[in-house]
Amino acid sequence: QVQLVESGGGLVQAGGSLRLSCAASGRTLSTYGMGWFRQAPGKEREFVATINWSGSSTYYADSVKARFTISRDNAKNTMYLQMNSLKPEDTAVYTCAASPVPEAVVPEAGDYGLYAYWGQGTQVTVSS
Repeated sequence: QVQLVESGGGLVQAGGSLRLSCAASGRTLSTYGMGWFRQAPGKEREFVATINWSGSSTYYADSVKARFTISRDNAKNTMYLQMNSLKPEDTAVYTCAASPVPEAVVPEAGDYGLYAYWGQGTQVTVSS
């Protein structure tokens, strides 16, 4: 069984940076597409970024483009999200997920069915 564990969340001032990690165990995810998602209080889960199996292809939500960078280290079975220039509206629980589809998977209309494994999430709070 695959387990995903996020870390690196916390409280940061607007304009600051955080680096989230998503460590996988149970099996190697080197052939899986992976993604980051977030959910703010009272809001629906939303897509943040996705990366293909090799790290050569990435996609971002417009709201985080040019501020966030997704990457992965298959040797460590770990994915990362570098978040710069954080804004209060980035406050949310950030969750990582893995898809058996090896490509960078952008969910269509909130359909997250292609992502088979999910972590528990890590809280990111950005103060103004």
